[in-house]
Amino acid sequence: MTLAAATELAAATNENLANLSNTLIYSAMAVYTLAFFAYIAEWLFGSRSKVGRTAAALTADKGAKKAAAPAVTVKNAGGTAVLERPKVVTRAAPGSRDVPDGPGAHGGDEQGDLYGRIAVSLTVLAFLIAFGGVLTRALSVQRAPWGNMYEFNITFSTVAVGVYLALLAMKKNVRWMGLFLVTTVLLDLGLAVTVLYTASDQLVPALHSYWLYIHVSTAIFCGAVFYVGAVGTILYLFKDSYENKLTTGGKPGRFATSVMERLPASASLDKFSYRVNAAVFPLWTFTIIAGAIWAGDAWGRYWGWDPKETWSFITWVAYACYLHARATAGWKGRKAAYIALIAFACWLFNYYGVNIFVTGKHSYAGV
Repeated sequence: MTLAAATELAAATNENLANLSNTLIYSAMAVYTLAFFAYIAEWLFGSRSKVGRTAAALTADKGAKKAAAPAVTVKNAGGTAVLERPKVVTRAAPGSRDVPDGPGAHGGDEQGDLYGRIAVSLTVLAFLIAFGGVLTRALSVQRAPWGNMYEFNITFSTVAVGVYLALLAMKKNVRWMGLFLVTTVLLDLGLAVTVLYTASDQLVPALHSYWLYIHVSTAIFCGAVFYVGAVGTILYLFKDSYENKLTTGGKPGRFATSVMERLPASASLDKFSYRVNAAVFPLWTFTIIAGAIWAGDAWGRYWGWDPKETWSFITWVAYACYLHARATAGWKGRKAAYIALIAFACWLFNYYGVNIFVTGKHSYAGV
């Protein structure tokens, strides 16, 4: 076999792997769609009769507050006045609530739980298929599978699902996130295969570096974890508003009640989001430092205020402000949550906006 024939055969094999990758990504989307409907079934067919814990807890809390100041009584015992002190009940700080977590999307019954388990199983299958799509994309050109926005998208969505499944494997109460996660993953993959699709090709010379594996992989992982934290933050804001409405005597609609009562308490959602963002923030710091070192090797300078560098730093500052706000008594709760969402919006703009709408040294392979 001549060298030219071997080269043609290798090229054909690479093209076959690229086509296989595309097939696997579309197959993953099909399975994610089935998982989406299974998660819908979990929410719809889960029992509604077992929800209502938030309302019951807040009603009991209001009743306890009314009885929190019992009168001091004085009894006469043989001519001696005896002061009967009331029992002292230690309560939470003003404005805080002692609300239990909801039963979950399944509503606490076996039928809903069955649909939820099917949904998780389908999510695992879709994740494995998508991972195969990412892997064959990498093998088709013998490089890391994130040289353009299409590859970044399919990898990002796969990692985000992997983070969710890892939390489930660690016995964390996150199955309530499944429907929201799968919905956004389908949107992300739909955008990837339509608007952002780029044929499998070799990298530009500037990207031929081992830092591609270190810097970009950590950026993708951080984004996936930031996304999980953002979902928790958004749901926290909704659940907090729902609890506030109940506390003030309001009556939410049936749909809002059916959804909100199944979620964890707002305090649990707030704590979850904070822990997730705080855990990954040091890795995001490392991502920026690694990018600066790579820039020094590739361009001869560590920092040049390139649009991607600038927005990475803005994102870092925004999350640093969020973590500082959480440590400051006056900025906990909703105020800090708004900062967290602003920080994630900065990350999203850095992810999509800078690559698509802004020209800089990080602009490779179109998008």
